[in-house]
Amino acid sequence: MTTRYAEVGELKEGSYIVIDGEPCRVVEIEKSKTGKHGSAKARIVAMGIFDGVKRTVSLPVDAQVEVPVIEKFTAQVLSIASDFVQVMDMRNYRTVEVPVKHVEEEARKGLAPGVEVEVWQIMDRHKIIRVK
Repeated sequence: MTTRYAEVGELKEGSYIVIDGEPCRVVEIEKSKTGKHGSAKARIVAMGIFDGVKRTVSLPVDAQVEVPVIEKFTAQVLSIASDFVQVMDMRNYRTVEVPVKHVEEEARKGLAPGVEVEVWQIMDRHKIIRVK
């Protein structure tokens, strides 16, 4: 399961949402009051987790939206190539290749073979968040 559904009214800043098939982190949310002829609306501004693109969506507060399921695990760096970092999942010892562009800026400095890192798996894609 890579996503689940949640109501727009439950979302807060810092939560996650899928917009246009891309997992995003909510950076701003504005809720308007119920009008004379309709339901309350929410304007959500979110940043793409993998691409960093800002996306905005306006939805009724009671609408259902997709929320990505984020699986966090520890992995050991096996090798670093010019465009990929190969890591081994410490739970089941399977190897995963993470594109270098999906490595957080702070984590890039400490990357070296043998180092343990925190990896997030979101919608069958991987991102290295930090060096442990």
